[in-house]
Amino acid sequence: MSPSDDDRRSTTGATAGASSGATAAPRTFEQVEFGESLPDFAADVSLPNVKRFAKAASMMAGRFIDHDEARQAGLPGAIVPGIMSQGILVALIHRWAPNAEVLSVDTVFRATVLVDSQPVARGVVTDIDEATRVIELDLMLVNERGETPVVGTARITL
Repeated sequence: MSPSDDDRRSTTGATAGASSGATAAPRTFEQVEFGESLPDFAADVSLPNVKRFAKAASMMAGRFIDHDEARQAGLPGAIVPGIMSQGILVALIHRWAPNAEVLSVDTVFRATVLVDSQPVARGVVTDIDEATRVIELDLMLVNERGETPVVGTARITL
């Protein structure tokens, strides 16, 4: 399936907890500020790492794990699976707030993320609901050209 501007995926009910490698201290709702940027996270989308992910997710399709096979299918090279891109965005959240409970993540795949590229995950706090104590984040993966092939929003609680 080729990603497009309208190609949406949504995951809900993700489990809370610290991701491995998270270094931030747990955050409280009161510490979060509107407009606050989450620290950038340089994701590892090297071929060996994508292969590990694809194997764990039972997604060993050539378009994800073999540059030549992906090119034969008309792609510029192997591409990062969409659910791996979503996982990177959730990892960004847990690096910023290891104790976050992710209520939902909604993503739009505007373009492919290439294996062996150097995407950076970024996020910003866009809403803080005092009544429900739900925080909304805008999330994105930015490639080397400054383009945003994956964008989304997440709703979290702390």
